[in-house]
Amino acid sequence: MKTAHEIRPGNVIMFNDSPWVVQKTETTRSGRNAAIVKMKLKHVLIDSSTETTFKGEDKMDVIVLERLDCTYSYYADPMYVFMDSEYNQYDVEADNMGDAAKYIVDGMTEECQVTFYEGKAISVELPTTIVREVGYTEPAARGDTSGKVMKPAKIVGSDLEVMVAEFVKEGDKIEIDTRTGEFKKRV
Repeated sequence: MKTAHEIRPGNVIMFNDSPWVVQKTETTRSGRNAAIVKMKLKHVLIDSSTETTFKGEDKMDVIVLERLDCTYSYYADPMYVFMDSEYNQYDVEADNMGDAAKYIVDGMTEECQVTFYEGKAISVELPTTIVREVGYTEPAARGDTSGKVMKPAKIVGSDLEVMVAEFVKEGDKIEIDTRTGEFKKRV
């Protein structure tokens, strides 16, 4: 059993006696009250989704599912196709990808974990950090050295936009934290 604030996107939980894939979590903490966790859930077996709110300390069953290391192959609308080391292909619906879809690019080499429930691929979990190339970013503003100066940067091969440090330029490779979507460092 895990508490609600320990649940991450890609986990599968039992909610109302059914398995649900967690697509997105958002934790809100206030000064006096306990933490509140908003979750976007998608039913594993039927095409249904919901948003619900839990207290941070609520306990819930996390279903331990079969996981397999795979690499991304291609996108065949509306499915993302992944391949394991034995060249078996697995289709994952675009709706089940959640936030992971924005980090998927053609030719990516990072291994992902594909999660299965009763033989069906239901979700994908990316590595904690990934490396991507910066396609476009504005030049650094001269003279602005007060504090941590950030600017927007577009990533090659996707619509992803990440706030990066002012010294990052086009063509640089950067490390991105997939849990938060934040720039970590230049590689």
